[in-house]
Amino acid sequence: MNKKSTVKVKNKNLNLPEGVFSAAKKSGEVYYRASLTYKSKHISLGSFPTAQAAHAAYLEGLRLLRNPAVDVNSYREASPLAFEKWVSLLNFRDNGLYSANPIYMSRKLFYYYLSPSHVLKFDPDDLFYYASHKIMSRGGHYFVADHGSQVSIVTRYGIRPYAREGRDFRFINGDRNDFRRENLEIVNIYHGVTREQKNGQYLYTVRIHIKGNYLVGRYDSEIEAAIAYNKAADVLKKNGAAKNFPQNYIEDISPRKYAEIYTSLHISQRILKYRP
Repeated sequence: MNKKSTVKVKNKNLNLPEGVFSAAKKSGEVYYRASLTYKSKHISLGSFPTAQAAHAAYLEGLRLLRNPAVDVNSYREASPLAFEKWVSLLNFRDNGLYSANPIYMSRKLFYYYLSPSHVLKFDPDDLFYYASHKIMSRGGHYFVADHGSQVSIVTRYGIRPYAREGRDFRFINGDRNDFRRENLEIVNIYHGVTREQKNGQYLYTVRIHIKGNYLVGRYDSEIEAAIAYNKAADVLKKNGAAKNFPQNYIEDISPRKYAEIYTSLHISQRILKYRP
């Protein structure tokens, strides 16, 4: 081990084990914190109910940092350290970057460990974003807290929130945990538009949700379908629908061309006659 990478601990309370500090809650209840310093960085290892548990976590932290044979696969549930902290320490030891989030860097990608068996893959360009944004999982969707809101991580890759895999986007290599950009293919980029194959040709079906899904129509091009959705949203609002429909933004066509397509498109009579 490099002599410059020694672990240092300063403990002001000599009655406690090395690496352990006492603290108190507002109620007066005493608890214990474990910490160490590695490569000049002070690292908190967490809070514990007893000094013995805190010291065990401290010793475990030392073991991880000093023993290069220890890796993520060495983790056991009986470890006194939380799994996230385990990953963070190993990444700092091997790659020199400390993040409170469970990230481990590789040469061409990095891994984000939601659990020992649930691992997401990302491009190196996303490293600093996920180092400061904790990923949460719910119902098969992944979110981060951003500016006080929960934001789906797929939006970072140009995919609409709650887009459906297989219909709106797909993982090219079949790995649903691989969020590298080269592995993501966006199939439908517009709200309400689904590409469908019929008799060897693609058609674009448009549906809009207002107390159930309403079929707007089927169109030959994706641009026409996107504009048809916008037209349906406008008609529904005009007819009194109390809902804020998202708008499809179409690039690379002029306002005049947009207006021509908008005027010429036919949409369902059910939409035209809708009344709340």
